[in-house]
Amino acid sequence: MRKSVTCLLTGAASAAVLAAMPAWASEDAAPASTVAAATPAADAETPAEPGTANDDIVVTGRTTRSVTQVTGVEIQKILPGVSPLKAIQTLPGVTFLTADPWGNNEQNISLFVHGFSASQLGYTLDGVPLGDQTYGNYNGLSPQRAIISENVGRVTLASGSGDLGTASTSNLGGTIDTFSSDPKAKMGATIDQTIGSYSTFRTFVRVDSGTFGNGNSLYLSGVRQDARAWDFNGKQGGYQANGKFVHEDSTGKLTIYGAYSDKTEPNEDATVINISKGETPDKVPYTRPFFYPDFAGMQTYLSSGAYKAAVDNYRNYYSDAQRTDYLGYIKYDWNVSDKIVWSNQAYYHHNDGVGVVAGPIDVAGLPGLFAKYFPTLTAAQLSTQFGGSGLATRTTEYRIDREGLLSTLQVELGNHQIELGGWYEHQSSSAFRRWYALDVKNPSSPYTRPLDLAAPQITQYGSEVRVDEIQTHLQDSWKILPNLTVIAGFKSTFQRAKQAVPVQPIPGSFTGSTALPVGKLNTDMAFLPQVGALWEVSGSEQIFVNAQQNIRQFQTSAASGLSPFALGSQQVFDDFKATVKPETSWTYEIGARTRRSFQFGPITGFEGQISYYHVDFSNRLLAISPTTVITSIASGAAILQNVGGVKTDGIDIAGTLRFGEHFSIYNALSFNHSRFQDNYRVGIAQTLVPTAGKNVPGSPDMLNKTVVSANYGIFDVQLVGDYLGKRYATFTNDLSVPGYFTLAGRIGASIPLSNGAFVKRIGVSLNVTNITDKKGASTLSIAQPTNTYNAFPLAPRQVFGTVNVGF
Repeated sequence: MRKSVTCLLTGAASAAVLAAMPAWASEDAAPASTVAAATPAADAETPAEPGTANDDIVVTGRTTRSVTQVTGVEIQKILPGVSPLKAIQTLPGVTFLTADPWGNNEQNISLFVHGFSASQLGYTLDGVPLGDQTYGNYNGLSPQRAIISENVGRVTLASGSGDLGTASTSNLGGTIDTFSSDPKAKMGATIDQTIGSYSTFRTFVRVDSGTFGNGNSLYLSGVRQDARAWDFNGKQGGYQANGKFVHEDSTGKLTIYGAYSDKTEPNEDATVINISKGETPDKVPYTRPFFYPDFAGMQTYLSSGAYKAAVDNYRNYYSDAQRTDYLGYIKYDWNVSDKIVWSNQAYYHHNDGVGVVAGPIDVAGLPGLFAKYFPTLTAAQLSTQFGGSGLATRTTEYRIDREGLLSTLQVELGNHQIELGGWYEHQSSSAFRRWYALDVKNPSSPYTRPLDLAAPQITQYGSEVRVDEIQTHLQDSWKILPNLTVIAGFKSTFQRAKQAVPVQPIPGSFTGSTALPVGKLNTDMAFLPQVGALWEVSGSEQIFVNAQQNIRQFQTSAASGLSPFALGSQQVFDDFKATVKPETSWTYEIGARTRRSFQFGPITGFEGQISYYHVDFSNRLLAISPTTVITSIASGAAILQNVGGVKTDGIDIAGTLRFGEHFSIYNALSFNHSRFQDNYRVGIAQTLVPTAGKNVPGSPDMLNKTVVSANYGIFDVQLVGDYLGKRYATFTNDLSVPGYFTLAGRIGASIPLSNGAFVKRIGVSLNVTNITDKKGASTLSIAQPTNTYNAFPLAPRQVFGTVNVGF
């Protein structure tokens, strides 16, 4: 069946090798004792177990695309508990930024891969779709909520094109696939305790049953994390639990997985830089911290009028995101014969969540909004209506229910490996925007859901959306010659979506809107082809080429993303259906991989990959306000339209030099040239916005990542350097933020214990993030074509210590 090879590389060099390792291995590339041909049930998708004695890197075989990955061991070296998405920031071509060191805060995540933003990528956990990662998600959940960080086996990035069978409607620019670790073969337990900056206290516990019965094994695990936001008194963290059961025998492999997550993440207000008002980064606040729990300080701030003097950069009382998720799947890989494997997987996901912000009632367009609902009230009466505090609490209240099925049949016919698969998902989601009073005598907490305390003053809108996703694919991998394989196939994707609006907004309460649209929106793409080739030049070198077309189906939320269901009138929605097309891309890749052991002075080995890619991105979608600026608080209706294409050319070069068993240096250099091809027009006057030939804002042209790793005896050390190049902050490139370099580090020790001891192992580690305490712009929010942008701050230097005890 699949003749991919699994190669385990152990030792100190693994920390630096992780991103550069090519997604292949030949049987000549390592000693025979470390290489084993994988069976269909335990092939490349079986991850290395985190916490094992050796730092294993799993290298999977035979791909025509650029694929790199990070194992669970390396993820925990970056920072115990780190998000799977932040863990891939050392990979070539990846820009990942957020305002907290773990990468957990979803509100201000910025993720770019080869010029594509986070919502234009695909995400899965063990094959289960996780949606498009839009903040206020409507079709999934973040990887860090789907799995506890310590249970991740590996994270794989296909930076150009994902597999045809990837269950995603948004993977224009590649896929990020997270895989959970399997239960361990031996009974045992692990306790990890992390403490550190800003009152961090994280406790992780995992119990493994070991193998029992006839091929059964399972683990149960839980985590409690509590930390304070670094620039205000905001609580970050919550509770998570994971469980996994595996039964494996000669017939096949049964896997059952369940996850629970109840998390709160304090949001961060970005700093607004408006050049037309004379603002520059040095003249505006670096942060906009919330006042909570200092209610008296908030009242003094309001009474002094300081918030009005701050213009756009006023301070709110609090804001956070509360999310509760239940996720589970059952999967069976059936070995029908030695040449046929049939895999079926059913899954379910339920989410309820709320995004909360409490702030002044007379900023950001709110007087106009409230005038629609309370037209006879004076400003003083309006304040009384909202509790007399001068504040109001706005929520967006979410619900998601998803159930789906994935099925894949793999058949080996001579020199052909045929794969036929399908994916079906039914989504049911809702979003309600509500406004609540904030009582001056009994001020609310950001950690209690307002609906549990009192009825809302306003229900601004309520949306119910139902979506059916259907995707099929067919692929043939044909080994034409012993060293030449050609892969060709296609996928088809169909989306059926409809919205009901039980609560319509009052006309004009959204800027320029009359009502949210009601009705159906169906989109089909029956033929999305892929063709590629893999030439094994030698036992140590490969050359690959690949071309693939992808689509991002329309987003289906009234509350987030570039969604037609958020358009401000039925007529605009009907016009959209008639004229607007989904975003599509053609991605072309060519590259070479090598893996060599040799003796050249102190250098004993090299692994590396170089790849060139070109992307033709068509039908770019953009929300264009027809009249005025859309504010983040009051929201606003916009016209959603295609504004032309983007052409991208880029190159990734990544390699690891090994200096024996104890020292290695990894470096990845990436250049990306993403340019708009067209101008567009805005507003009633149809003003031209000259974007043709301009860089895609937010995505840097240059990246450089370095990982230096060393170990000796019980100790290991790692330094991670990350250079982020200049980024433009507007569509017209008239404003930009400079590049900068950040450094993180780790020192750890694994203390050996006698075989008969109750405690089997003890590990200690110290992690430091942003060692130089660099200040700069993290995530950029592009709010205007020109003159204005929003910037989130970089998190300061933070220090964390972890003790790991294995039983």
